[in-house]
Formats: sequence, structure tokens, C-alpha cells
Amino acid sequence: MRTRREAIIGAAAFGAFAAGLAGAARAQARRDPIRIGVPTSQTGAYAVLGEEVIRGVQFAVDEANAAGGIDGRQVEFRIGDEQSNPDAARRAAERLALGGHGLLIGAISSASGLAIAGQLERWNALYVSTVNKADRLTGEACGRRLFRANHSDAMDLMVVGPWLRGRPERKWGICAADYVWGRDSAAGFTRAAQDAGKEVALSVFPPLGTRDYAPYISQLKAAGLQGVWVVLSGGDAINFAKQARQFRLSAELTIVGHAYIVPTTLRAAGEDVVGSYGVINYDASLDTPQNRRFVEAWRRRFNQDPGEYEAETYTGMRLIFEGVRKAESTDPDKVARAMNGLEFESPFGMVRMRAEDHQLVMPNLMGRVVRDGGRVHRAIEMTVRAAEATPPPSGACRMG
Repeated sequence: MRTRREAIIGAAAFGAFAAGLAGAARAQARRDPIRIGVPTSQTGAYAVLGEEVIRGVQFAVDEANAAGGIDGRQVEFRIGDEQSNPDAARRAAERLALGGHGLLIGAISSASGLAIAGQLERWNALYVSTVNKADRLTGEACGRRLFRANHSDAMDLMVVGPWLRGRPERKWGICAADYVWGRDSAAGFTRAAQDAGKEVALSVFPPLGTRDYAPYISQLKAAGLQGVWVVLSGGDAINFAKQARQFRLSAELTIVGHAYIVPTTLRAAGEDVVGSYGVINYDASLDTPQNRRFVEAWRRRFNQDPGEYEAETYTGMRLIFEGVRKAESTDPDKVARAMNGLEFESPFGMVRMRAEDHQLVMPNLMGRVVRDGGRVHRAIEMTVRAAEATPPPSGACRMG
């Protein structure tokens, strides 16, 4: 039979043993890496944009690891090719999530983002959009594991509306990619144009991956338009820009683009888009202390300025890192809960992940492509602060 002294000693020993186990578990948790899954386009119409997403992820990972990791955790990532296709995106994301890389980021098309969003609970994953613009991601498709760290269609139209009201062009056309992003953007522009007293007389919707835009350009030229809203990106934007110049569409009409005058387009077709206007979600000239540091480090690494998709993907990675830090865990469910309402530093300054719909609140810009001393670049003409650039949460969002 144990004496009281033996019982006390035994209890103390067990307490020390339990504390040791808890300490070891905490230490192990700190050693467990942060595993990021990147289901992005390596092939297909948006492969060139996938390259930007991968650069943004790689830069954020290398920066974090060089600083000792996130609270001692090293960061690793794995890429899956979503082929610019929603079915392929779902399969790529599933392989990544079920393989342990359940902190997902970086699909290109909105259709791909929506395909991923519907499976997150089943995979025990979360997804951060850094490119997908369709409003339904933070509308009827919103969910507690789905976040957007880039500008939505509605945010971009908050900039375009005031710009349109000050323009002389009255009769407009639309050339938009024939899938959810293009259709949503076209509908939003039509509403903004009508609110500004303008007319949208013609809308054409080329399929994703179109190479010959001549039939669509011919329709736009024949309609007696004064301006065209172009909703094309990646290889599609480059092909359209070259042919619009070839057939003098851009010389005869005002071209305004949605994700059109991005650095990817300028590098491949800069002369072809001189004079074109567009929404600019991010620019290296953005004057925040965080952006100045980001741009300086980016230039040292890549010898060029970061573009929209690179900066917004970096911002999405920062969101995940801060979520892991706050959750003290890499479990996607716990990280998602920690990211709800989170405020953190980004190239855009201090930003907030809105709890109501998981839309990041940040500023937006409008500008024009100009030729200055032989250099083709974007000139910012209008800056809209975060509070004015972000519309209220959609009533269609029912956060589960």
C-alpha cells in the first residue's frame, strides 16, 4: 500500500511527465512546416499569369524562411497545374489538399476558384483567391474557408463608375471572355454605364483561348461605338491587343480594360496598348512604407517591378502566414478561423479581411498606358481609398 509521501511524489512525477509531453508537443508543432498548395495555371490560356502567381508564392516563402520561418515554422509549397480549366483545377487542388498541402492559393480563373471553393470542407482545406474576380466568390458562394485577397469585379467597378461619368464617350461596346469572370464584369460595366447615362450597344464574348479576334473586332468597328470595355487577360489580352492595333480598333475607339493593362500585357504588347485605359489593382509606385520595402526587395531579386498578380499573391501569402501565427497551428480549419477579420501589413498598407464576406478591404487605382521618352508604362490618373473602393458585403453571402 502506497504512503501519502509516495503518492505526492508520484503525482509530481506524473505532472512533470505531462508537462514534458505538452512542451514536446508544442516544440513539435513549432517544427511542423507550413505546407502551401498552389493549384495554378502552368499550361493553357492563363499560363503566363500562373508564372506570376508562382513568383509571388516563391518570394513570400523565401522571405519567410530567410527570417527563420513563421514563429519557427519553415514554409514549403507544392504546385499543381490547373490548366486554366475548372475541372483540372478541382483535381489539382484535391491532390494537393489530400496530400497535406491544404492551405491553397493561386488559381487563375474565377471558374477554377469556384470549383475549388465547393470542396473545401470535404478536403479539410482553405482557399485564398489572389486572382479570381467574380463577385459570387464573396457572394452566393462565400464560405468560412474561402477568402479573397485580391480585388473583385464589384471593387473594380467602384473605380470605373466615377471615371465613366467624366468621359465624353456615350456609346460603348464590350469584349469579354466567355466565362463567369467575363460575364460578371460585362454585367457590372453595363450597370455602371447606364448609371452614368451611357449606352452599351454591343457585347461580344470570345471563348477562353481565342487566337483570332478579327471577327469580334469587325463587329465592334461596325457598331458605331466610341469606346470598348475589354475583359481579357493573359494570352487572350496579348492576342487581342496586337490585333486591335493591327485593325485600328485601338486607334479609332477608346479602349478601357479590366485586368488588361497589367505588366504581363505591357511586356508582350506594350506598343499595342499605348493610350488604353484600365483599372490598376496594384502599382509599384503605391506610396506605403510596406510597398517601398516590398518593391526594393523584389527588384533586387527579379530586376523588374512586381505586377498585380505577384503583389496580390504575396499579400495572400501574408494573410496565410498571419493566420497561422494567430492560430498557433497549421490546421486549415483553425487557420481559417484566425483569418476571419484579421488585420495585417501588406504592400497596400494595413489591410483587413472583412469578416462578413471574407473580402480583403484595400485601395484601387485607374490609369492609362503612356509612352514617355521611349518607355511604355502606366500612369496613375485616379486613386480610390480602401473605404470608398470596397462596396458593402453582398446580401447573397450567407457565411456558414
